[in-house]
Amino acid sequence: MIQERLITNAITLLKNLIETPSFSSEEDKTATLIENWFKQQNIPFNRTVNNVWAVNKYFDETKPTLLLNSHHDTVKPNNGYTKDPFKAVVENGKLYGLGSNDAGGCLVSLLATFTHFYNEKHLKYNLVFVASAEEENSGKSGLNSLLNVIPKIDVAIVGEPTLMNLAIAEKGLVVFDAMVKGTPSHAAHPNNDNAIYNTIEVLKWFQGFHFKKSSETLGDVKMTVTQINAGKQHNAVPADVKLVIDVRVNDAYTNTEIAEILTNEAPCDGIVPRSLKLNASSIPIEHELVKAGIALGRTTYGSPTLSDQAVLSCPSLKLGPGDSTRSHTADEFIYINEIEEGIAIYIELLKKVIE
Repeated sequence: MIQERLITNAITLLKNLIETPSFSSEEDKTATLIENWFKQQNIPFNRTVNNVWAVNKYFDETKPTLLLNSHHDTVKPNNGYTKDPFKAVVENGKLYGLGSNDAGGCLVSLLATFTHFYNEKHLKYNLVFVASAEEENSGKSGLNSLLNVIPKIDVAIVGEPTLMNLAIAEKGLVVFDAMVKGTPSHAAHPNNDNAIYNTIEVLKWFQGFHFKKSSETLGDVKMTVTQINAGKQHNAVPADVKLVIDVRVNDAYTNTEIAEILTNEAPCDGIVPRSLKLNASSIPIEHELVKAGIALGRTTYGSPTLSDQAVLSCPSLKLGPGDSTRSHTADEFIYINEIEEGIAIYIELLKKVIE
């Protein structure tokens, strides 16, 4: 059967992707592997930097367009690995290797799904498949760089590990740099304006601050001080302390609103957002894609982790094989049967919507 052959080919591709390093901004070799898939399937494709994309054979500009997207870059392996992160090894039904779960399993499953529908006529939606680069570092040459290149997107499925449940909303992200000032001095002399001591009350403020608006799907905004830096030598009180604050934004706020609140209220001498582009994203629970997933027995939830959804302005659904809790962990893996199930569910979901 064609689906069995697609599954076998998808797993083989994933093994090859694992064994080909593809850190963010260094994905040229995995992009070539994805190109080879399209060549073998006789599907025309395009490559923009390290992003590889294609449209279905009977693309019709009068129809709405559905994006199928996942990324082929990875983070760097951590020091906890006991297995070779660049060796695709199958043990007890688990396929081990860097990028297997995040998000290689999703990528090859969506690619197989796109290939399944590529030649079909009379689809209700056009399909655009994008294997994107630079997702892990939110780079400038990732999916965001393609949005004026590929056809206009009306709705998207973004492949990230969700155990094939429906992440109907995703928190956005704003990272802030902040500074707490004081009076520099020699450590031996009295100083009632020590920047490090001044930081204590500032940290308490961040710890206790609560954004008022909660979200039914995504809960509260979560704000965390993640970095602190000050001082260069033991006998000198520094002039300032630098902080980094990570804010995970629900869909009750825009990133701009979060920045305005912190600029006005945070007890710092300066707090500046690095970027306001990574907004929260969602899809209405009444959308036909969500309804189709629920009909297949999938549950809905709000995701706390960031993905390429953040750069999309259209409704988007996060959905994919694998488990998010395995992402960026040592000895990363995905179950072979999760890929098999993922392809089957993707295909059945789309049949309910686009055929």
